[in-house]
Amino acid sequence: MLADGRISLDDAESMICGLPIIELGHTRIDADRLRRTGIGEVVYGAGKTPEQIVDIAGALLSSGQRFLATRLSDSAAAALKKAFPEIEIDSFAGIARMGKISPTTKTKIAIVSAGTSDMRVAEEARLCAEFFGSRVETFYDCGVAGLSRLLSSIDKIREARVVIVVAGMEGALASVVAGLLKAPVIAVPTSVGYGANFGGLSALLSMINSCANGVSVVNIDNGFGAAYNAHLINSA
Repeated sequence: MLADGRISLDDAESMICGLPIIELGHTRIDADRLRRTGIGEVVYGAGKTPEQIVDIAGALLSSGQRFLATRLSDSAAAALKKAFPEIEIDSFAGIARMGKISPTTKTKIAIVSAGTSDMRVAEEARLCAEFFGSRVETFYDCGVAGLSRLLSSIDKIREARVVIVVAGMEGALASVVAGLLKAPVIAVPTSVGYGANFGGLSALLSMINSCANGVSVVNIDNGFGAAYNAHLINSA
């Protein structure tokens, strides 16, 4: 509106300054994010105290929004459960969810993980994608070291509109899956692996350098980021 002259610079500044912010002292919650983007504030729990996370949850819920937190410590999860007994906690994935969770998409996201050791990140992706409103189907322990495990599920995986591939070690699964599908693949490197894995760097570099088309890559262990992008594709 500013660019085409429908509002003045002063009006634009007033609109920006007037965007709804919930002030908590330690945190400034963007209360307009849900309207702008379709997905509200999500709390990254690492580095926050349990008290701060409880405050944020209370503010979001009081404003009529749902609540999703990732990377929660055990103490933060316990504090949330005490403050909000009805909250859903998944301690394995470090996720807390509160508010109605129901699918809004007809198509689905497939989540394919290489090994059982990658499941924590894969579960973070699943729980977040479901919270956003996507239908999700999981295919775990499908690593390339036993390719028959992947091939036995490939027809079901092909039904998905977008596929999240979660893998550590050398990260080869993303390239293999992308070479078998029409759907876009979002690759998540994990920090699973021996010393030369460098905390997930080897998988990250392999995925970035994938020879298969249609592969995009998020950061190491970023199941949330993969779920967010996959949901945008799935709901478009």
